[in-house]
Amino acid sequence: MTEHAGEPVKTPFLYVVVCAAGIASGVGQLVTAAQARGWEVGVIATPVALGGFFDTAEVERLTGRPIRSAWRSPGDPRPFPPPDAVAVAPATFNTINKWAAGTADTLALATLCEAYGLGVPVAVLPCVADTLAAHPAYRESLVRLRAMGVRFGEAASGEAEEGGGRPDFAWERALDLLEAFPRPRGPRPAESGMRHGPPS
Repeated sequence: MTEHAGEPVKTPFLYVVVCAAGIASGVGQLVTAAQARGWEVGVIATPVALGGFFDTAEVERLTGRPIRSAWRSPGDPRPFPPPDAVAVAPATFNTINKWAAGTADTLALATLCEAYGLGVPVAVLPCVADTLAAHPAYRESLVRLRAMGVRFGEAASGEAEEGGGRPDFAWERALDLLEAFPRPRGPRPAESGMRHGPPS
């Protein structure tokens, strides 16, 4: 913790929510970029993303914290402090639609639903194929989430390029979107009970 104009300034804590898209293999770039900009980082993955979409050992090495994917049991220590901001990258069609509908059946989705009530800024980098992005439900989800104050970067299809490579993904755009919000000072938001287990 440092001093700024006589007031203590804490290091802000960023939740990075990772969804199951092939481009998720590069999420370490977002972690290191966030750290370079003064954030502490904790990663929350959807259950499918955790199953081989990125190098979990490397991300845990970078953050110094375990990746979260399941609810902790009552009495277990909290591996992360409450968030000061949330970045969802990459964000998939499924996650965006379920989040907009208020579905909280995974820790990742519950965290996103809860972020609105906590009042913390949220930035999203969608990774959705053009054929799925054309679906009316997806467009309606974007409208609802934007009305909730969620900020979106440019959408990427995530589809493989000729030769099997992946297109560039603007990881740092999520940080640019978040930094348009004022940095928090003082105590972090109170953590709700949703961290302990799934909603009933």
